Amino acid sequence: MLVLFETPAGYALFKLLDDGKLQNPDNLYKDFETPELANKAVKLKAFQKFENTTDALSAVTAIVEGKVSKNLKKFLSDELNEKDLKDQLAVGDSKLGSAIAKKLNIKVVSDTAVNELMRGIRYQLSSLISGLPEQEMNQMVLGLSHSLSRYKLKFSPDKVDTMIIQAIALLDDLDKELNTYSMRVKEWYGWHFPEMGKIVVDNLAYARTVKLMGFRSKAEETDFSEILPEELDTEIKEAAKISMGTEISDEDIENITYLCDQIISISEYRTQLYDYLKNRMAAIAPNLTCLVGELVGARLIAHAGSLLNLAKQPASTVQILGAEKALFRALKSKHDTPKYGLIYHASLVGQAGPKIKGKMARALATKAALSIRCDALGDQDAPTVGIEQRAKVEARLRQLEGKAVRAAVGSAGKGKAKQQKYDFSAKPAYNASADAVVASEDAANGKKRKLDDEVDETNGTAEEAEAPAKKVKKDKKEKDGKEKKEKKEKKEKDGKEKKEKKEKKEKKKSKE
Repeated sequence: MLVLFETPAGYALFKLLDDGKLQNPDNLYKDFETPELANKAVKLKAFQKFENTTDALSAVTAIVEGKVSKNLKKFLSDELNEKDLKDQLAVGDSKLGSAIAKKLNIKVVSDTAVNELMRGIRYQLSSLISGLPEQEMNQMVLGLSHSLSRYKLKFSPDKVDTMIIQAIALLDDLDKELNTYSMRVKEWYGWHFPEMGKIVVDNLAYARTVKLMGFRSKAEETDFSEILPEELDTEIKEAAKISMGTEISDEDIENITYLCDQIISISEYRTQLYDYLKNRMAAIAPNLTCLVGELVGARLIAHAGSLLNLAKQPASTVQILGAEKALFRALKSKHDTPKYGLIYHASLVGQAGPKIKGKMARALATKAALSIRCDALGDQDAPTVGIEQRAKVEARLRQLEGKAVRAAVGSAGKGKAKQQKYDFSAKPAYNASADAVVASEDAANGKKRKLDDEVDETNGTAEEAEAPAKKVKKDKKEKDGKEKKEKKEKKEKDGKEKKEKKEKKEKKKSKE
């Protein structure tokens, strides 16, 4: 029986001199108690040394995954003759044994007895293989175990997304601290120089100005050219002359200056941290960075926990990542679900109009999901996929904006009246029979008399037709006149009665 033994230095092929020893595995250790007994039990047939650490690592990783590497296949093919192929081959790993059996058509044994045999060979390895001192073998084992651990953990210094998660979290914390400190220094120094808060808006510039100037009385003699533009410089000096602020002591200005130093140092560190995050994102997720930017990409990775976890998410999850509360609230209350989460802060979504932001977020999330998978599982370092996907998203944005403009133009035109279509019909032909002909005087007089008679007849018939209508109008008019007259008489009668009553009362009063 042949025994395949893997060492950090290379592959070793041993010949088991007595196959019957495997029948009693419990007593097998006795044959390897001393180097002499070990050399009587097994004999080294062949040894292939690894050329460098890379070969050793590739061989070990193949063994771990249960695969037959090219070097191992070549070694076994060269060393095993036809007689050996009929014999059995003892292999420690069962997965590797089954792979060798398929590739080389050899009988492979892998059981508890073989494991005991491997343990004995490992114990006496330095005596069985000459030229491998124990100290060098231990160093090889240590180096190869470190390399294998890195491989198993997928460790690469340029591909550690944990650094991105910590960096973006620290960046957010620094922003909060800077805002808090800046508000405090503006409120604190505002008691002494309140007008400066409206002149210098930037927090960092405000802190540097306060540190350089100190008391507002020194504004006239202070040069702000390195910090502020010339217009703000003159404005501060003029405002300091007429400031309504209160006076403060030297101790107060000293503490305010210390706070300004903190703001300046934190701002400088924030700038340095942002550059670090930018470089890390370009190394770890170049395609995602090209598509959504460094900050949004880093926040997506941090929210998912790692780049690999983010790569496992579908595009619909990437779209609403960060809006979980709104999503579950909408599902609970049966309202519309959110259209975007952290991806809303991407520049491509920000460029879109309010009505098409949802569509743009969906399109961007779809392309971002592809870019994330390329970054997490691909081997390319260049952002070729990200550049290509960004061009498609930008084309989609232009298309949606064009649709929105056409829809707005169409809706604006609905309220206006439609213009009538011009009729290009042919003009009527000239009618010669409608022309008037000048006749002689007698004929004209006769014709005139005839026309006068016709007019009289027509007038007579018209008067006869209008007579009943005139009679009705006349009767109505007379009736209205009578009613008016009766009302007038009644009114006069009522007036006389009132007058008589009044006179009677006056007479009674005079008698009394």
